[in-house]
Amino acid sequence: MTKKCTTLGLEPSFGFGDRTGLATPGHIAAMKRCGDGITAIFPQQSIREMTRTQRNPVGVIADAMNAVEKAGWTGPVGADADHLKTNADVDITAAAGFTFFTIDPSDDVDQKADDYDEATLRERFVAVRDSVPWFDQYLGKSVSLSTGTSIELDEQACMRAAVKYGTAIARALRLGDYIRSVNEQASQDYEIELSVDETDQPTTLAEHYIIADQCLSGGMKLVSLAPRFIGDFEKGIDFKGNLSALESSLADHAAIAKLLGPYKLSLHSGSDKVSMYAALARTTGGHFHVKTAGTSYLEALRVVAKHDAAAFRGIIDFSRDRYETDKATYHVSATLSDAPTTDQAEDLTLQREYLELWDDVPVGKGFTKPGRQILHCTFGSVLTDPHWGKVLHDCLVAHPETYTAVLDDHFGRHLDALKSGM
Repeated sequence: MTKKCTTLGLEPSFGFGDRTGLATPGHIAAMKRCGDGITAIFPQQSIREMTRTQRNPVGVIADAMNAVEKAGWTGPVGADADHLKTNADVDITAAAGFTFFTIDPSDDVDQKADDYDEATLRERFVAVRDSVPWFDQYLGKSVSLSTGTSIELDEQACMRAAVKYGTAIARALRLGDYIRSVNEQASQDYEIELSVDETDQPTTLAEHYIIADQCLSGGMKLVSLAPRFIGDFEKGIDFKGNLSALESSLADHAAIAKLLGPYKLSLHSGSDKVSMYAALARTTGGHFHVKTAGTSYLEALRVVAKHDAAAFRGIIDFSRDRYETDKATYHVSATLSDAPTTDQAEDLTLQREYLELWDDVPVGKGFTKPGRQILHCTFGSVLTDPHWGKVLHDCLVAHPETYTAVLDDHFGRHLDALKSGM
Protein backbone atom coordinates (compact mmCIF):
# COMPACT_ATOMS: atom_id res chain seq x y z
CA MET A 1 0.00 0.00 0.00
CA THR A 2 1.85 3.09 -1.27
CA LYS A 3 -0.93 5.51 -2.20
CA LYS A 4 -1.68 7.94 0.64
CA CYS A 5 -4.91 9.60 1.65
CA THR A 6 -5.14 13.35 1.19
CA THR A 7 -7.33 16.33 1.97
CA LEU A 8 -10.04 17.23 -0.54
CA GLY A 9 -10.75 20.87 0.31
CA LEU A 10 -13.88 22.44 -1.15
CA GLU A 11 -14.32 19.94 -3.96
CA PRO A 12 -17.71 18.18 -3.92
CA SER A 13 -17.17 14.91 -2.12
CA PHE A 14 -18.87 11.61 -1.38
CA GLY A 15 -18.04 9.32 1.54
CA PHE A 16 -18.38 5.55 1.20
CA GLY A 17 -18.50 3.84 4.57
CA ASP A 18 -17.56 0.17 4.52
CA ARG A 19 -18.52 -2.02 7.48
CA THR A 20 -17.34 -5.29 5.94
CA GLY A 21 -13.91 -4.28 4.65
CA LEU A 22 -14.90 -5.67 1.23
CA ALA A 23 -17.00 -2.89 -0.33
CA THR A 24 -14.36 -0.57 -1.79
CA PRO A 25 -14.12 -2.30 -5.21
CA GLY A 26 -17.83 -1.59 -5.74
CA HIS A 27 -17.45 1.99 -4.54
CA ILE A 28 -14.62 2.52 -6.99
CA ALA A 29 -16.63 0.98 -9.84
CA ALA A 30 -19.46 3.47 -9.21
CA MET A 31 -17.04 6.40 -9.04
CA LYS A 32 -15.33 5.37 -12.28
CA ARG A 33 -18.66 5.13 -14.06
CA CYS A 34 -20.61 8.01 -12.53
CA GLY A 35 -18.33 10.09 -10.34
CA ASP A 36 -17.11 12.77 -12.76
CA GLY A 37 -16.64 16.03 -10.87
CA ILE A 38 -17.00 14.44 -7.41
CA THR A 39 -14.11 13.43 -5.15
CA ALA A 40 -14.14 10.28 -3.05
CA ILE A 41 -13.61 9.27 0.54
CA PHE A 42 -13.16 5.50 0.54
CA PRO A 43 -11.81 4.83 4.06
CA GLN A 44 -14.59 6.09 6.33
CA GLN A 45 -15.72 4.70 9.65
CA SER A 46 -16.78 6.09 12.99
CA ILE A 47 -15.39 5.00 16.31
CA ARG A 48 -18.86 3.65 17.14
CA GLU A 49 -18.90 1.55 13.97
CA MET A 50 -15.38 0.24 14.58
CA THR A 51 -16.42 -0.85 18.05
CA ARG A 52 -19.52 -2.62 16.73
CA THR A 53 -17.69 -4.36 13.89
CA GLN A 54 -14.52 -5.12 15.90
CA ARG A 55 -12.35 -3.24 13.42
CA ASN A 56 -9.65 -0.63 14.02
CA PRO A 57 -8.44 2.52 12.21
CA VAL A 58 -5.36 0.86 10.72
CA GLY A 59 -7.44 -1.97 9.28
CA VAL A 60 -10.07 0.40 7.86
CA ILE A 61 -7.40 2.38 6.00
CA ALA A 62 -5.60 -0.76 4.80
CA ASP A 63 -8.72 -2.49 3.48
CA ALA A 64 -9.78 0.55 1.48
CA MET A 65 -6.38 1.59 0.17
CA ASN A 66 -5.37 -1.92 -0.86
CA ALA A 67 -8.54 -2.03 -2.96
CA VAL A 68 -7.73 1.42 -4.37
CA GLU A 69 -4.33 0.22 -5.56
CA LYS A 70 -5.68 -3.04 -6.94
CA ALA A 71 -8.37 -1.18 -8.92
CA GLY A 72 -5.86 1.33 -10.29
CA TRP A 73 -7.75 4.32 -8.90
CA THR A 74 -5.71 7.42 -9.71
CA GLY A 75 -7.87 10.16 -8.22
CA PRO A 76 -7.40 11.69 -4.79
CA VAL A 77 -8.72 9.74 -1.81
CA GLY A 78 -9.85 11.28 1.44
CA ALA A 79 -10.13 9.35 4.72
CA ASP A 80 -12.88 10.20 7.22
CA ALA A 81 -12.38 9.55 10.93
CA ASP A 82 -16.05 9.93 11.72
CA HIS A 83 -17.89 10.97 14.91
CA LEU A 84 -14.84 11.78 17.02
CA LYS A 85 -15.60 12.69 20.62
CA THR A 86 -12.32 12.41 22.57
CA ASN A 87 -8.60 13.11 22.27
CA ALA A 88 -8.01 9.35 22.28
CA ASP A 89 -10.24 9.03 19.19
CA VAL A 90 -8.06 11.60 17.43
CA ASP A 91 -4.81 9.92 18.46
CA ILE A 92 -5.64 6.52 16.98
CA THR A 93 -7.17 7.81 13.76
CA ALA A 94 -4.44 10.38 13.04
CA ALA A 95 -1.79 7.73 13.60
CA ALA A 96 -3.53 5.46 11.08
CA GLY A 97 -3.44 8.13 8.35
CA PHE A 98 -6.92 9.65 8.38
CA THR A 99 -7.08 13.16 6.93
CA PHE A 100 -10.71 14.26 7.41
CA PHE A 101 -11.67 14.53 11.08
CA THR A 102 -15.38 14.73 11.92
CA ILE A 103 -16.01 16.26 15.34
CA ASP A 104 -19.22 15.10 17.02
CA PRO A 105 -20.15 17.14 20.11
CA SER A 106 -23.75 15.90 20.13
CA ASP A 107 -23.52 14.62 23.69
CA ASP A 108 -23.35 18.27 24.79
CA VAL A 109 -26.30 19.51 22.73
CA ASP A 110 -29.44 20.31 24.72
CA GLN A 111 -31.96 18.28 22.73
CA LYS A 112 -34.98 20.01 24.28
CA ALA A 113 -33.89 23.64 23.89
CA ASP A 114 -36.45 24.52 21.23
CA ASP A 115 -39.32 23.49 23.53
CA TYR A 116 -38.40 25.59 26.57
CA ASP A 117 -40.74 28.38 27.55
CA GLU A 118 -39.14 31.75 28.28
CA ALA A 119 -38.77 31.20 32.02
CA THR A 120 -37.06 27.83 31.53
CA LEU A 121 -34.89 29.19 28.74
CA ARG A 122 -33.63 32.02 30.93
CA GLU A 123 -32.95 29.61 33.77
CA ARG A 124 -30.96 27.31 31.49
CA PHE A 125 -29.12 30.28 30.02
CA VAL A 126 -27.89 31.36 33.44
CA ALA A 127 -26.47 27.86 33.93
CA VAL A 128 -24.40 28.02 30.71
CA ARG A 129 -23.56 31.73 30.67
CA ASP A 130 -19.93 31.24 31.68
CA SER A 131 -19.36 28.86 28.76
CA VAL A 132 -20.64 31.29 26.11
CA PRO A 133 -18.30 34.31 26.18
CA TRP A 134 -19.43 35.06 22.63
CA PHE A 135 -23.03 35.87 23.58
CA ASP A 136 -22.73 39.67 23.66
CA GLN A 137 -20.96 39.93 20.31
CA TYR A 138 -23.99 38.50 18.48
CA LEU A 139 -26.79 40.05 20.53
CA GLY A 140 -28.83 42.45 18.37
CA LYS A 141 -26.91 41.66 15.18
CA SER A 142 -28.71 41.29 11.84
CA VAL A 143 -27.21 39.21 9.03
CA SER A 144 -28.39 39.57 5.42
CA LEU A 145 -27.94 36.51 3.21
CA SER A 146 -27.59 36.41 -0.57
CA THR A 147 -30.93 34.57 -0.74
CA GLY A 148 -32.71 37.65 0.59
CA THR A 149 -33.23 36.07 4.01
CA SER A 150 -32.29 38.10 7.07
CA ILE A 151 -31.09 36.42 10.28
CA GLU A 152 -32.12 38.39 13.34
CA LEU A 153 -29.93 37.58 16.31
CA ASP A 154 -32.27 38.91 18.95
CA GLU A 155 -32.15 37.93 22.62
CA GLN A 156 -34.35 34.86 22.18
CA ALA A 157 -32.32 33.52 19.25
CA CYS A 158 -28.99 34.07 21.00
CA MET A 159 -30.14 32.59 24.31
CA ARG A 160 -31.57 29.53 22.60
CA ALA A 161 -28.33 29.06 20.65
CA ALA A 162 -26.36 29.37 23.88
CA VAL A 163 -28.52 26.85 25.72
CA LYS A 164 -28.75 24.40 22.83
CA TYR A 165 -25.20 24.51 21.49
CA GLY A 166 -23.03 26.56 23.87
CA THR A 167 -21.37 23.64 25.64
CA ALA A 168 -21.07 21.72 22.36
CA ILE A 169 -19.28 24.63 20.67
CA ALA A 170 -16.79 24.79 23.53
CA ARG A 171 -16.12 21.05 23.26
CA ALA A 172 -15.76 21.26 19.47
CA LEU A 173 -13.21 24.06 19.76
CA ARG A 174 -11.15 22.10 22.29
CA LEU A 175 -11.16 18.99 20.13
CA GLY A 176 -10.38 21.06 17.03
CA ASP A 177 -7.34 22.50 18.77
CA TYR A 178 -6.22 19.00 19.65
CA ILE A 179 -6.67 17.77 16.08
CA ARG A 180 -4.54 20.68 14.89
CA SER A 181 -1.77 20.02 17.41
CA VAL A 182 -1.60 16.29 16.68
CA ASN A 183 -1.41 16.76 12.91
CA GLU A 184 0.98 19.68 13.03
CA GLN A 185 3.29 17.71 15.29
CA ALA A 186 3.26 14.89 12.75
CA SER A 187 3.56 17.33 9.79
CA GLN A 188 0.33 15.94 8.32
CA ASP A 189 -2.25 17.90 6.35
CA TYR A 190 -5.77 17.64 7.71
CA GLU A 191 -9.26 19.13 7.53
CA ILE A 192 -12.19 19.20 9.93
CA GLU A 193 -15.90 18.60 9.62
CA LEU A 194 -18.25 19.56 12.43
CA SER A 195 -21.36 17.41 12.89
CA VAL A 196 -24.33 18.78 14.81
CA ASP A 197 -26.90 16.77 12.87
CA GLU A 198 -27.61 13.98 15.36
CA THR A 199 -30.26 15.94 17.22
CA ASP A 200 -34.04 15.81 17.33
CA GLN A 201 -34.49 19.50 16.53
CA PRO A 202 -33.29 21.32 13.38
CA THR A 203 -30.39 23.76 13.47
CA THR A 204 -31.77 27.26 12.93
CA LEU A 205 -30.02 29.75 10.67
CA ALA A 206 -29.04 31.82 13.73
CA GLU A 207 -27.54 28.74 15.37
CA HIS A 208 -25.69 27.74 12.20
CA TYR A 209 -24.25 31.24 11.89
CA ILE A 210 -23.04 31.34 15.49
CA ILE A 211 -21.63 27.82 15.47
CA ALA A 212 -19.66 28.30 12.26
CA ASP A 213 -18.48 31.80 13.13
CA GLN A 214 -17.20 30.62 16.49
CA CYS A 215 -15.37 27.67 14.96
CA LEU A 216 -13.74 29.76 12.23
CA SER A 217 -12.80 32.64 14.52
CA GLY A 218 -11.39 30.06 16.93
CA GLY A 219 -8.95 28.87 14.27
CA MET A 220 -10.66 25.61 13.33
CA LYS A 221 -9.73 24.32 9.87
CA LEU A 222 -13.39 23.86 9.01
CA VAL A 223 -14.00 22.41 5.56
CA SER A 224 -17.50 21.07 6.14
CA LEU A 225 -20.42 21.48 8.52
CA ALA A 226 -23.40 19.15 8.99
CA PRO A 227 -26.40 20.97 10.49
CA ARG A 228 -29.59 19.17 11.43
CA PHE A 229 -31.75 20.06 8.42
CA ILE A 230 -35.53 20.25 8.44
CA GLY A 231 -37.50 17.11 7.64
CA ASP A 232 -36.57 13.55 8.59
CA PHE A 233 -33.26 11.93 7.66
CA GLU A 234 -33.83 8.44 8.97
CA LYS A 235 -31.29 5.70 8.44
CA GLY A 236 -31.58 3.49 5.38
CA ILE A 237 -34.46 5.23 3.59
CA ASP A 238 -35.15 8.31 1.47
CA PHE A 239 -35.79 11.80 2.84
CA LYS A 240 -39.19 12.26 4.50
CA GLY A 241 -40.61 15.75 4.33
CA ASN A 242 -41.43 18.72 2.10
CA LEU A 243 -38.79 18.87 -0.65
CA SER A 244 -39.63 22.44 -1.63
CA ALA A 245 -39.28 23.68 1.94
CA LEU A 246 -36.05 21.72 2.31
CA GLU A 247 -34.56 23.28 -0.82
CA SER A 248 -35.37 26.78 0.42
CA SER A 249 -33.78 25.98 3.78
CA LEU A 250 -30.72 24.43 2.12
CA ALA A 251 -30.24 27.60 0.08
CA ASP A 252 -30.15 29.70 3.25
CA HIS A 253 -27.74 27.34 5.00
CA ALA A 254 -25.54 27.32 1.90
CA ALA A 255 -25.57 31.13 1.87
CA ILE A 256 -24.23 31.16 5.43
CA ALA A 257 -21.48 28.71 4.45
CA LYS A 258 -20.51 30.94 1.54
CA LEU A 259 -20.62 34.11 3.63
CA LEU A 260 -18.50 32.84 6.50
CA GLY A 261 -16.23 30.32 4.80
CA PRO A 262 -16.64 29.15 2.27
CA TYR A 263 -17.06 25.61 3.59
CA LYS A 264 -19.15 22.69 2.40
CA LEU A 265 -22.57 21.69 3.67
CA SER A 266 -22.48 18.06 4.75
CA LEU A 267 -25.33 15.60 4.60
CA HIS A 268 -25.03 12.83 7.16
CA SER A 269 -27.37 9.86 7.07
CA GLY A 270 -26.94 10.51 3.36
CA SER A 271 -27.58 6.92 2.30
CA ASP A 272 -30.53 6.58 -0.05
CA LYS A 273 -31.65 10.25 0.17
CA VAL A 274 -31.87 10.26 -3.62
CA SER A 275 -34.87 12.57 -3.88
CA MET A 276 -33.07 15.55 -2.30
CA TYR A 277 -29.57 15.14 -3.77
CA ALA A 278 -30.17 17.46 -6.72
CA ALA A 279 -31.40 20.20 -4.38
CA LEU A 280 -28.30 19.79 -2.18
CA ALA A 281 -25.95 20.05 -5.16
CA ARG A 282 -27.89 22.94 -6.70
CA THR A 283 -28.20 25.12 -3.60
CA THR A 284 -24.59 24.67 -2.53
CA GLY A 285 -23.12 25.32 -5.96
CA GLY A 286 -21.28 22.01 -5.63
CA HIS A 287 -19.87 22.78 -2.18
CA PHE A 288 -21.26 19.64 -0.56
CA HIS A 289 -20.22 16.46 1.18
CA VAL A 290 -22.46 13.39 1.39
CA LYS A 291 -21.77 10.66 3.93
CA THR A 292 -23.07 7.11 3.56
CA ALA A 293 -22.35 3.97 5.55
CA GLY A 294 -25.12 1.49 6.30
CA THR A 295 -26.35 1.24 2.73
CA SER A 296 -23.20 -0.66 1.70
CA TYR A 297 -23.95 -3.21 4.42
CA LEU A 298 -27.51 -3.57 3.13
CA GLU A 299 -26.15 -4.20 -0.36
CA ALA A 300 -23.93 -6.91 1.16
CA LEU A 301 -27.12 -8.56 2.41
CA ARG A 302 -28.49 -8.30 -1.13
CA VAL A 303 -25.59 -10.54 -2.21
CA VAL A 304 -26.65 -13.08 0.40
CA ALA A 305 -30.27 -12.84 -0.76
CA LYS A 306 -29.19 -13.53 -4.34
CA HIS A 307 -26.92 -16.49 -3.59
CA ASP A 308 -28.17 -18.04 -0.33
CA ALA A 309 -31.85 -17.38 0.31
CA ALA A 310 -31.90 -19.58 3.41
CA ALA A 311 -29.06 -17.57 4.98
CA PHE A 312 -30.84 -14.32 4.17
CA ARG A 313 -33.88 -15.62 6.00
CA GLY A 314 -31.71 -16.53 8.95
CA ILE A 315 -30.16 -13.05 9.07
CA ILE A 316 -33.62 -11.48 8.99
CA ASP A 317 -34.72 -13.62 11.94
CA PHE A 318 -31.55 -12.79 13.86
CA SER A 319 -31.88 -9.07 13.08
CA ARG A 320 -35.50 -8.97 14.18
CA ASP A 321 -34.44 -10.47 17.51
CA ARG A 322 -31.77 -7.77 17.94
CA TYR A 323 -33.65 -4.75 16.55
CA GLU A 324 -35.25 -3.35 19.71
CA THR A 325 -31.85 -3.28 21.43
CA ASP A 326 -29.69 -2.18 18.52
CA LYS A 327 -31.89 0.67 17.28
CA ALA A 328 -31.31 2.71 20.47
CA THR A 329 -28.63 4.96 18.95
CA TYR A 330 -30.30 5.44 15.57
CA HIS A 331 -32.95 7.78 14.18
CA VAL A 332 -35.47 5.29 12.77
CA SER A 333 -39.23 4.84 12.88
CA ALA A 334 -39.62 1.23 11.73
CA THR A 335 -41.33 -1.28 14.00
CA LEU A 336 -41.12 -5.05 13.76
CA SER A 337 -44.76 -5.14 12.68
CA ASP A 338 -43.90 -3.05 9.60
CA ALA A 339 -42.21 -5.99 7.87
CA PRO A 340 -43.28 -9.63 7.48
CA THR A 341 -41.63 -12.44 9.37
CA THR A 342 -39.81 -15.02 7.30
CA ASP A 343 -42.64 -17.53 7.64
CA GLN A 344 -45.06 -15.04 6.12
CA ALA A 345 -43.36 -14.35 2.78
CA GLU A 346 -41.57 -15.94 -0.16
CA ASP A 347 -37.96 -15.10 -1.01
CA LEU A 348 -38.61 -12.29 -3.50
CA THR A 349 -41.13 -10.65 -1.19
CA LEU A 350 -38.58 -10.69 1.63
CA GLN A 351 -36.09 -8.93 -0.66
CA ARG A 352 -38.71 -6.33 -1.55
CA GLU A 353 -39.72 -5.74 2.07
CA TYR A 354 -36.25 -5.72 3.66
CA LEU A 355 -33.94 -4.47 0.90
CA GLU A 356 -36.24 -3.17 -1.88
CA LEU A 357 -35.68 -3.46 -5.59
CA TRP A 358 -34.76 -0.49 -7.78
CA ASP A 359 -37.28 -1.72 -10.37
CA ASP A 360 -40.04 -0.82 -7.90
CA VAL A 361 -38.78 2.73 -7.21
CA PRO A 362 -39.88 5.75 -9.30
CA VAL A 363 -37.13 7.66 -11.09
CA GLY A 364 -35.57 10.30 -8.85
CA LYS A 365 -36.66 8.59 -5.64
CA GLY A 366 -34.95 6.36 -3.11
CA PHE A 367 -35.99 3.42 -0.98
CA THR A 368 -38.73 3.76 1.64
CA LYS A 369 -39.44 0.31 3.11
CA PRO A 370 -39.24 0.18 6.94
CA GLY A 371 -37.77 -3.32 6.76
CA ARG A 372 -34.48 -1.80 5.60
CA GLN A 373 -34.12 -0.10 8.98
CA ILE A 374 -34.47 -3.39 10.84
CA LEU A 375 -31.49 -4.76 8.93
CA HIS A 376 -29.60 -1.44 8.97
CA CYS A 377 -29.51 -1.02 12.76
CA THR A 378 -28.40 -4.57 13.51
CA PHE A 379 -25.23 -4.61 11.40
CA GLY A 380 -22.90 -4.84 14.39
CA SER A 381 -24.71 -7.79 15.91
CA VAL A 382 -24.71 -9.66 12.59
CA LEU A 383 -21.10 -8.93 11.66
CA THR A 384 -19.73 -9.95 15.07
CA ASP A 385 -21.95 -12.99 15.52
CA PRO A 386 -19.75 -16.13 15.23
CA HIS A 387 -22.18 -17.80 12.87
CA TRP A 388 -23.94 -15.09 10.85
CA GLY A 389 -20.86 -12.89 10.60
CA LYS A 390 -18.97 -15.76 9.01
CA VAL A 391 -21.87 -16.64 6.71
CA LEU A 392 -22.02 -13.08 5.41
CA HIS A 393 -18.24 -12.75 5.03
CA ASP A 394 -17.91 -16.08 3.24
CA CYS A 395 -20.72 -15.20 0.83
CA LEU A 396 -19.08 -11.88 -0.09
CA VAL A 397 -15.69 -13.53 -0.57
CA ALA A 398 -17.26 -16.24 -2.72
CA HIS A 399 -19.15 -13.74 -4.89
CA PRO A 400 -17.05 -10.54 -5.17
CA GLU A 401 -18.38 -9.80 -8.65
CA THR A 402 -21.95 -9.69 -7.36
CA TYR A 403 -21.03 -7.37 -4.50
CA THR A 404 -19.18 -5.05 -6.86
CA ALA A 405 -22.08 -5.06 -9.31
CA VAL A 406 -24.81 -4.26 -6.79
CA LEU A 407 -22.71 -1.48 -5.21
CA ASP A 408 -21.87 -0.05 -8.63
CA ASP A 409 -25.56 0.08 -9.52
CA HIS A 410 -26.62 1.40 -6.10
CA PHE A 411 -24.11 4.21 -5.79
CA GLY A 412 -24.28 5.07 -9.47
CA ARG A 413 -27.87 6.14 -8.82
CA HIS A 414 -26.72 8.26 -5.87
CA LEU A 415 -23.96 9.96 -7.83
CA ASP A 416 -26.14 10.55 -10.89
CA ALA A 417 -28.76 12.24 -8.70
CA LEU A 418 -26.16 14.56 -7.22
CA LYS A 419 -24.72 15.43 -10.62
CA SER A 420 -28.17 16.32 -11.91
CA GLY A 421 -28.06 19.37 -9.63
CA MET A 422 -24.50 20.44 -10.41
